[in-house]
Amino acid sequence: MSIYKEILKQYWGYSDFRTLQEDIIISVADKNKDTLGLLPTGGGKSIIFQVPALAKNGICIVVSPLIALMKDQVENLAKRGIKAAAIYTGMSRHEIELNINNCVFGNYKFLYLSPERLTTDLFLSNLPKMKVNLIAIDESHCISQWGYDFRPSYLQIAKIREFLPQIPILALTATATPEVVIDIQDKLKFKEHNIFKKSFERKNLIYIVRYVEDKNNYLLKIVLSNNGSGVVYVKNRKQTKEVAMFLQKNKVSADYYHAGIEPKEKDLKQEAWKKGRTRIIVSTNAFGMGIDKADVRFVVHMDLPDSLEAYFQEAGRGGRDEKTAYAVLLYNDNDKAKLYENIENSYPSKEIIKNVYNAMANYFQLPVGTAKGQSFGFDIMEFAKKYSMSIVTVYNSLKFLQREGYIEYTEDIFNPSKMMFTVSRDQLYKFQVANEKFDTFLKLLLRIYGGLFSNYVNIDEKYIATKSNISEDLVKQYLTLLDKNNIISYAPQQNTPYIIYTEERLDERNLRISKENYDDLKNRYIQKIDVVLKYATGKHKCRSLALLEYFGETEAEKCGNCDVCRNRNENNITNVEFTKISEQIINTLIASPLILNELVLKLPFLENKILTVIQTLLENNKIKYNEKLELSAI
Repeated sequence: MSIYKEILKQYWGYSDFRTLQEDIIISVADKNKDTLGLLPTGGGKSIIFQVPALAKNGICIVVSPLIALMKDQVENLAKRGIKAAAIYTGMSRHEIELNINNCVFGNYKFLYLSPERLTTDLFLSNLPKMKVNLIAIDESHCISQWGYDFRPSYLQIAKIREFLPQIPILALTATATPEVVIDIQDKLKFKEHNIFKKSFERKNLIYIVRYVEDKNNYLLKIVLSNNGSGVVYVKNRKQTKEVAMFLQKNKVSADYYHAGIEPKEKDLKQEAWKKGRTRIIVSTNAFGMGIDKADVRFVVHMDLPDSLEAYFQEAGRGGRDEKTAYAVLLYNDNDKAKLYENIENSYPSKEIIKNVYNAMANYFQLPVGTAKGQSFGFDIMEFAKKYSMSIVTVYNSLKFLQREGYIEYTEDIFNPSKMMFTVSRDQLYKFQVANEKFDTFLKLLLRIYGGLFSNYVNIDEKYIATKSNISEDLVKQYLTLLDKNNIISYAPQQNTPYIIYTEERLDERNLRISKENYDDLKNRYIQKIDVVLKYATGKHKCRSLALLEYFGETEAEKCGNCDVCRNRNENNITNVEFTKISEQIINTLIASPLILNELVLKLPFLENKILTVIQTLLENNKIKYNEKLELSAI
């Protein structure tokens, strides 16, 4: 048994790897090669960097844009007895320094970092002291401006290669088109292109598209005719509650979820769904990152997505147990108008973007030339109200300022209350003797929580209040007083987004919104919408083939199960018959272009079958209409 399989068995309890996992591990660990791993959602990406990192001395640096996922992985590793730390915006400097020291001196195996933290002086000055064995880049499509979720801070990752020239990079993603695949490797300065790609084909996932006017009732039909749990994606927060209540009124166990819900409530909703107490979760795209539930039987999109990348990733959360699951997309004539209306919302004018930038500087009271590297808690609703702007306008303006590299905007970071003792046990004892009123309270903290002298520990003031028979407000007062007396370091719970100034605050005259980051992106956004509309309205191209070809897989076969394939089967066209008709059509048109009626008359098959095959060949770009409205072979 290889060392990697031994580690897999010891820590995760699996006796063997999934397809490509071990191949990628060997490439990056044994052969020391920069490696890009493309695996669909649910393909087990985290194990691919965790296992080789555990097999070697030293620490693995993991870059991820998803703070919730970082926290989740650190907690899961801790449960397995593996030391891991995370550094991200919203942590105090003392907490960051402590985590860095643990990674330098504490035999930690993983350090998770948000990308904007990679190039800070504090991190870079300590990087040479760490024995790094691997650099893992999660969600690596974020480094490409052609990707659907570009983050400028990812472009800084390659800089740490100057400090660690011999350490290989492992880049991982679940969604990347062919041009993004090349761009990832170039931006990360791979020594040579090296790709391991698992087919994005999901044979157990059946793609269905339905044109329906009454989406709610069609959703109810789906829910009642399928067993098991499901996810329903909608466009906005208001819809999540409306659709969930509609299902509840029809005696379906359902709940709603979006980014604006309080963190504790989010956890309760997630847990109820994961444990099966809630059957259906209705959500915006805030739901799903790091949510690993194997037995999701259907994923329903009530609105057209902005891109096939987003749709593929969200739909891919169904059927991770390899059993049959359905990905259903509902649309009607209103959806096209909504998508094009969304272009205007997503691309506020350059003047408006500059106004948001200036208003933000006033909001934080920042003079020109200051604030580089500083972070500020940011309540987008309060800001929008104060400056009489719409939240959508502010949000999308921030995204453009981020793309230009002026700021980073992190959405809804939940940091629970935490504390640690900043004195030794002897010093604490002396304080207790001298301050009797704190004695019982301190003893309770020591009894409830372990590790308070070595690390920050998450605490719950409400729980402490229950155990100590005092009010929650008094618990917070005690903790604040102990912090002021330098006995503990106490960080109260926070639940706020942050703005990080990656460049100094500029005068409006020097603020540039480039053609590449505005006009070109707007055109690409429109192209992506057109592709989504083509997918939704197409009736003659296998859904699975359409998705796979978008991601560069051109050799796949028709799935035989999607709505398009089933419709063809219902017209009694077998695969053999389809091949025979299509070959004769193409051979006839190679000889001479023909108008539709002439072509139908030349072929010895039933007219309805010929027309079905012609439509399929047109949608698959095998034949086309010329300027004379004749059909010709391509």
